[in-house]
Amino acid sequence: MTKYIFVTGGVISGLGKGVISASIGSVLQMLGQHKITIKKLDPYLNIDPGTMNPVEHGEVFVTKDGAETDLDLGYYERFLEIETTKYNSTSSGQLYEKLLSKERSGGYLGKTVQMIPHFTDMIKEFICDGSENYDYIICEIGGCVGDIEAMAFYESLRQLRNDLGINNIMFIHLTYLVHYSITDELKTKPTQNTIRDLQQVGITPDILICRTEVPINDKIKDKLSLHTNLPKSNIIEVKNFYSIYEVPLSLIKEDIHLLLSKKLCIHSELTSNKWETLYNTIMSPMKEITIGLLGKYTDLNDSYKSLIEALIHAGLYHKHRINIEWINAREEMDKHKSIHGIIIPGGFGTTGIENMLSYIQTYRENNIPVFGICLGMQLMVIEYCRNVLNIKDAISSEFSQEGTHVITKLIDKSNDKIGGTMRLGAKKILLTDSKTKDIYRSDSIHERHRHRYTVNESYTSLINKAGLTVPGKSLEENEQTGIPKPITEIIELKRNQWYIGCQFHPEYQSNPFNPHPLFLSFIENCIS
Repeated sequence: MTKYIFVTGGVISGLGKGVISASIGSVLQMLGQHKITIKKLDPYLNIDPGTMNPVEHGEVFVTKDGAETDLDLGYYERFLEIETTKYNSTSSGQLYEKLLSKERSGGYLGKTVQMIPHFTDMIKEFICDGSENYDYIICEIGGCVGDIEAMAFYESLRQLRNDLGINNIMFIHLTYLVHYSITDELKTKPTQNTIRDLQQVGITPDILICRTEVPINDKIKDKLSLHTNLPKSNIIEVKNFYSIYEVPLSLIKEDIHLLLSKKLCIHSELTSNKWETLYNTIMSPMKEITIGLLGKYTDLNDSYKSLIEALIHAGLYHKHRINIEWINAREEMDKHKSIHGIIIPGGFGTTGIENMLSYIQTYRENNIPVFGICLGMQLMVIEYCRNVLNIKDAISSEFSQEGTHVITKLIDKSNDKIGGTMRLGAKKILLTDSKTKDIYRSDSIHERHRHRYTVNESYTSLINKAGLTVPGKSLEENEQTGIPKPITEIIELKRNQWYIGCQFHPEYQSNPFNPHPLFLSFIENCIS
């Protein structure tokens, strides 16, 4: 029978439940358990994070089937080396939409639709969906215990413990021990309160994981054990680390594999520890390079979480530490910045566009490696049209209705909706002879997308002749005519050392054990 591990959080949000959940999944893999999946349940009322401000919520992670999800799914994929889908993520908004749709179509046969049992049943159905394919399902509950939006989720977990049996359910609670610097002591009261909140909804954790800035001594563990009814061996500390990839090792050192094995009846020893090798690489002496990240949402690093991790993966492969130079698109260009290469990620809206174009022109003319992703590629095309092809009013129809639209909307029709209306998910791309093809070592690739605008195909022949080649295209069926139309996916400037833009998001498919080839090539050229 499938066994379930529920990861909850308390005291404050943003403690790293995603990293903990992914680390637990990885520890299970090292125990020889490979039929594992991880699901994220977000209590917020949005359908998905696709329309949320990245500075408030962090990046939107796109799965291979085109679901716009929380960035935690990126952790799941990178730590476990798996691919997630829309079935790995849900929200209160999605579940309410499904519930009301069923009610409107008569699915409840005239019954009064209530939170219990109808909404809680929806939550349980999502959790258990596909259980026949897995031995272990890890579920991360977003937010904190006590949040009003999450009350139905915790009620569902309580019910599942009775439905599935206590031996098939494990609860792991992540909390924060407050370090009061004035007296240099750890305060346990907030953690006592969050455990009490859990117990009030009928849940007692099997393991308590404590985020802490200072080590936990036996006195603190005794106190926590007294107030939580947990043995000291089930109280684990996780300190702040240089790298998130140290977390699985930290959990193993705290014997979490023994606790998992005992509760879940796993009768196997830890196999080879891939994290030990990675840790040794991370902590070894390295040279350093600085990469400029020119973006619209630099006020929150998590807005570019997958991108930062992809750069780190490539840096580790090449034995170089990556320093990120954050460049806000709203700021005018600082020509004194000393960087080895620049990356321009995706984004939306007109803010900072002219500043970004100035950066691109400067680094193109000075033959410094430039890597444009999504919006970044589109801006590379606009800049080239303006300053090389002399199309001075070149612009995207996203930014202005005036001028020469070298970037246009993919679907030219009115649509009042914003969420879920982009080109999303993995698409097949055909490559012609080029540097990019040499990097991939393949004639075709599949990469994930998230965009609404694309290069105007009327101008691709012109920019090709001027030296900005288009070595990668995909075919997309026109929703209005049904006729396949080409979409520019990759551009590159051969005469520069490394000047490549892509419409897709390669960062979604990079992990520390298998860095993405485009990032490997980009960092290699930045080093040289």
